[in-house]
Amino acid sequence: MTKKEEVRRRESPARRRVLDTATTLFYAEGVHAVGIDRIIAEAGVAKATFYHHFPAKDVLVHAYLDEQYRAQRDAVAAVREASGGENPRELLLAVFDRMGEIAREPGFRGCPFINAAAEFPDAGHPVRQAVLDHRVWFRTVMTELLAAAGDPRAAETADILMLLRDGLAVGCYLDDAAAVRAVIRPALDRVLGDA
Repeated sequence: MTKKEEVRRRESPARRRVLDTATTLFYAEGVHAVGIDRIIAEAGVAKATFYHHFPAKDVLVHAYLDEQYRAQRDAVAAVREASGGENPRELLLAVFDRMGEIAREPGFRGCPFINAAAEFPDAGHPVRQAVLDHRVWFRTVMTELLAAAGDPRAAETADILMLLRDGLAVGCYLDDAAAVRAVIRPALDRVLGDA
């Protein structure tokens, strides 16, 4: 049993319904556009049950982002496992290819972390800290892969890849996703060169 499956097994069904409902609504409509009463109604839980699991909306938003963070870490791990993890450059390419595939899925609305950050302007807010934690993790993964591929300026290149990742997430939502996906590999080739 995976760690994620174990957590879900121990988790109460009511908490899971609230988090699943919030995840769907927050991603589709935005955090501030969705009220607690709507989440409670759509999850089919009592108000007391909701507040037992999530004492405040910010706690629910943080749980939503934590779950998205875990899902993205799991996705990178799955890409690493599928690729054999032997060639760091190929793994980098595969991670970006996977992002392009996700952008094709129905209901794609960009990056949940970028979306949440846009709604929480205070950099000291716990939601923004969750966004920062995710970004630090992703940049670290990129830096480690670039260093393993022999890039002498791995941290700088990782910063460029972070910008490319952000542009991919936003561009696939706002522009023609197929056109944006078509430039992923050429953009990576320009950034990575022969690394």
